[in-house]
Amino acid sequence: MTEARIQAVVFDWAGTMIDHGSQAPMGVFVKAFAQFGVDITVDEARGPMGMAKRDHIATLVRHPRIAEAWMDKHGAAPSEADIDAIYEVFVPMNVAVVTDFGALIEGASDTAARIRARGAKVGSTTGYTRNIMEPLLPVAAAQGYAPDNLVCAGDLSQGRPSPIMMYRTFLDLDVWPAWSVVKVDDTEVGITEGLNAGCWTVGVAMTGNVFGLNIEETAALDADTYDRMRSAAYAKLTRAGAHFVIDSVADINAVLDDIEGALARGERP
Repeated sequence: MTEARIQAVVFDWAGTMIDHGSQAPMGVFVKAFAQFGVDITVDEARGPMGMAKRDHIATLVRHPRIAEAWMDKHGAAPSEADIDAIYEVFVPMNVAVVTDFGALIEGASDTAARIRARGAKVGSTTGYTRNIMEPLLPVAAAQGYAPDNLVCAGDLSQGRPSPIMMYRTFLDLDVWPAWSVVKVDDTEVGITEGLNAGCWTVGVAMTGNVFGLNIEETAALDADTYDRMRSAAYAKLTRAGAHFVIDSVADINAVLDDIEGALARGERP
């Protein structure tokens, strides 16, 4: 079990395997805050992406500009009860739209098949709650993607950036040691989750949160803007500590070869 090869590859969901551009939650965050009379931007909403959604909301309300806007509207700083109230609005709104953004990212199902052909398992963790994931799972399965496990925000006492969801994944998949597992994510906090668990980490730059555009929006960019945004996305994930950064999961096979080569040389993350 401890031979020098990859035992499992663990993927995030939105922006990594589905929902090119990680766009499903963004409009919902904006609309949820608007229901409380506070305007936030999509860029602000993207900041804590990858966290459990209640933690995400809690981080947003501590943003200085948003906290000031809340104070102006409500006459007091946002409280834990306010965070709960926003979360209670957010979740059903996200459930209602999540399948609209359920298309697999190009190459995702083939990537999972190639990983299994290598003799490794395919795991998944997500910042989505289980009730958000429930309608999404059959949509992904119908397109050819069904991972070997799923750990959701809210399943455990802590979410990202803690390694707890990764630890549960090790148990679910019966894999060890941590350095035989690769964590793949499009968010900085998801990369930190993998690092804290002792895994190799691969950042996904172009299909997820740090780039933040869907296929059509990306295609509409001029070459200079595309190159600048791509470089910024790579830099952000590299600064987060990713061992490797790729455009999309379709590009991961060569990286897995590099990791197995490193394992064979006795290198560890």
